[in-house]
Amino acid sequence: MDRPVLLVTGAGSGIGAATADLGGALGWQVVVCGRRRDALESVAARTGATVVVADVAEPGAVESLVASVVADHGRLDSVVANAGVMAVGSVVETEPAAWDAVLRTNLTSVYLLARAALPHLLAARGTFVGVSSIAALRSSTGAAAYSVSKAGLISLVQSVARDFGPQGVRANVVCPGWVRTEMADTEMAQFGAPHGLDVGAAYAAATELVPQRRAAEPREVANAVLWLAGPDSSYVNGATLVVDGGTILVDGGTVAFDFELIPRST
Repeated sequence: MDRPVLLVTGAGSGIGAATADLGGALGWQVVVCGRRRDALESVAARTGATVVVADVAEPGAVESLVASVVADHGRLDSVVANAGVMAVGSVVETEPAAWDAVLRTNLTSVYLLARAALPHLLAARGTFVGVSSIAALRSSTGAAAYSVSKAGLISLVQSVARDFGPQGVRANVVCPGWVRTEMADTEMAQFGAPHGLDVGAAYAAATELVPQRRAAEPREVANAVLWLAGPDSSYVNGATLVVDGGTILVDGGTVAFDFELIPRST
């Protein structure tokens, strides 16, 4: 029997690359997609994945992406929608162009992928996994566009689960907390610099209230993604799986019982 085909977007680094690595090790035929060919080629060299360079925020590019996957492999069994960008700022601070860019990449791209892939996922009785964030579940400071886009992703994937579950498609979401990725490293560098913290120290400070006291490694999130993509989660549909080391369990009203809190200067 042909091996099932897994399409991973945002696969050049971080969670996407880890998902491609693990998917290949688990026997999937993997297709990696992103905008940086060099990064994708590096992933492909490790995994044997097929590389497709595309901007998943563009409707025509997504249609061509899915068509090429099916043309090359004859099937499409699972899609992992992982492409994402971050824009820092409150509603007032976020410029309309930045708002549009975040919503296009983090939310509209997921709609485009689902729309293009669903005929093939229906044929395969396949799976769709969206990578959201705990920022969709708890409001983060200065992340209005990002939080809204990731919350919308959850609702969109739940709509797919509700509408197409009767025909055999399962759709679920993973919500990571801090994960050591290129994007998070950049955020940590920006956070740490004014306080004299290098990236490692910034991660330590950012995760001091996390019950596990650390950020995740990309593979730890990839394990959750591929569990939802594969047959072992066969009765899981429309779920939001939080992979955050317990971050959202922390009650802000009782943190002061365990920690001395000193506001940072802005």
